[in-house]
Amino acid sequence: MSTTWEQRLIEVEVGAVAHGGHCVARHEGRVVFVRHALPGERVVVRITEDTGGSFCRGDAVEVVEASPDRVEPPCPFARPGLCGGCDWQHASWPAQRALKAAVVAEQLRRLAGLDREVVVEALPGGPEDWRTRVRLAVGPGGRPGFRAHRSHRVIPVDHCVITVPGALDGALGRTWPPGSELVATHDADGHDHLIEIGPPTTPRGRRPVPGPARRRRGSGIATERAAGRTWRVRADGFWQVHPAAADTFARVVGEWAAARPGEHAWDLYGGMGLFASVLAGQVGATGSVAVVESSARAVADGRTDLADLPQVSWHVGRTEAVLEGPDLTDQPPDVVVLDPPRKGAGKAVVTAIADRRPSRVVYVACDPAALARDIAAFAAHGYELARLRAFDAFPMTHHVECVALLVPTASTDRLSEWSVD
Repeated sequence: MSTTWEQRLIEVEVGAVAHGGHCVARHEGRVVFVRHALPGERVVVRITEDTGGSFCRGDAVEVVEASPDRVEPPCPFARPGLCGGCDWQHASWPAQRALKAAVVAEQLRRLAGLDREVVVEALPGGPEDWRTRVRLAVGPGGRPGFRAHRSHRVIPVDHCVITVPGALDGALGRTWPPGSELVATHDADGHDHLIEIGPPTTPRGRRPVPGPARRRRGSGIATERAAGRTWRVRADGFWQVHPAAADTFARVVGEWAAARPGEHAWDLYGGMGLFASVLAGQVGATGSVAVVESSARAVADGRTDLADLPQVSWHVGRTEAVLEGPDLTDQPPDVVVLDPPRKGAGKAVVTAIADRRPSRVVYVACDPAALARDIAAFAAHGYELARLRAFDAFPMTHHVECVALLVPTASTDRLSEWSVD
């Protein structure tokens, strides 16, 4: 009969960083995933989760031997048992990027069989005061905050060091209906917006549905700028949370897509058309860009913002389903851009893309493991990784954004024709 280690204190030597904001240690033959630690440290760990298998999870509650990369976390909520949003506040900013680079490289090596040197590039600004879109939960007592790591427990906060100053002024310092959520947005014009989403309801025999959304601050429509355009985005809709991210990713996608006038492009998981706008400018009036997006609301916004680009067509539905249908079969794409959710594109989408044999595939990824799995799937269809850049679009957290260029294996000798560097 196994005995749980939960709440047990153990002393371990911390090993390599792992995907997910923790490091790997070993104790009595078991793997321990340790948060609030750094590679090479010796720490005392309190086990927080143990299901009796080959591994368990814990928090470093005492540092016996510290890494030279360790710093004092600037936020009092970035501590064991408290807010789960930031993973690396206890590491210097250069060390954070090195940790993320090691994770991307390890995922590529383990899941795609590629040995690749990775550098995670900083975006303009520092590791604090950058987040422009924040979602808060409201706990049983009515106070807003963030959830603890791997928990639904809400940790009330009075500030957030990574959020743009002032963005949370309308949300904090008062109570809200328990179970509701708040979306705070600071847009490119410096305007702040706050949307209250009521507690979810559960109709009989159906899944829970979000409560009504109410505008509590600002117009509810955020102005954003990227790719040489102005975008009007619902304050509770999707937009990159780092102010420099959208424009940076659009620039890299444009350089690597390198679509020519008259060519045909796909923008899969296209949202409201950020990358489609770049592709449309490249293919011109004689080319075409097909955007595939599952959110009808995002497509409606995109149609409005890109009304001046008739070469852009819109297809609402899950990417897998649209690619299986007749809408996109008339003209195979010369270039495909895809920006899938955290789980990745998956084999069905990769196969559908590879079967059309585009000459360039530009993949924007928010999860390095999913990216590596999909790169391996592309390799099985004769595509290889030609370029890779990684960006620290989420400082203080374990998240990292990557942009990859995949090309048919036989075409790598022609990469110099494109403006890709």
